Amino acid sequence: MSDQSVWAPRILSVLRIVFALLFIEHATMKFFQFPAPIPGVTYPLPVIMLVAGGIEIVTGVLMTLGLFTRIAAFIASGEMAAAYFMAHAPQGFFPVLNMGEAAAMFCFAFFYLAFAGGGIWSIDAARAKPAA
Repeated sequence: MSDQSVWAPRILSVLRIVFALLFIEHATMKFFQFPAPIPGVTYPLPVIMLVAGGIEIVTGVLMTLGLFTRIAAFIASGEMAAAYFMAHAPQGFFPVLNMGEAAAMFCFAFFYLAFAGGGIWSIDAARAKPAA
C-alpha cells in the first residue's frame, strides 16, 4: 500500500466530520440564530425551514459521530438537493450566481458518504469490528 492509500480512510473520516459540523452550523442558525441569524429570513421560521433544521441537526450529529453514516448522509444529500432546486435553481442556472454553491457541495459530499461510509474513525467502523 502506498503512503497515500494508507491515509485515505482517515481523511475520509476527516471529510465526514468537517462537513457534518458545517452542516450542524446551518441548523444552529435556524434554531438558535447562532453564530448569526439567517440573512433575509424572518422569525418565526416557516415550517419547511424548521423541518430542514431538524434534518440538519439529526443527520449532522449522526455523521459527526459516524453513526448510521450512510443513511444519514443519504437523507442529508436529498435535503440539500431539494434545497438547491427549491431555493437556488429558480434564481438562475449557475450555482455561483444563484448562491447555491454550498447546497450543491453538501449534496454531493453527502452523496459520496452515503456510498463510502464514515471511514475508519467512526462508530460504524468500530461496530463492524468483530469482538475480541
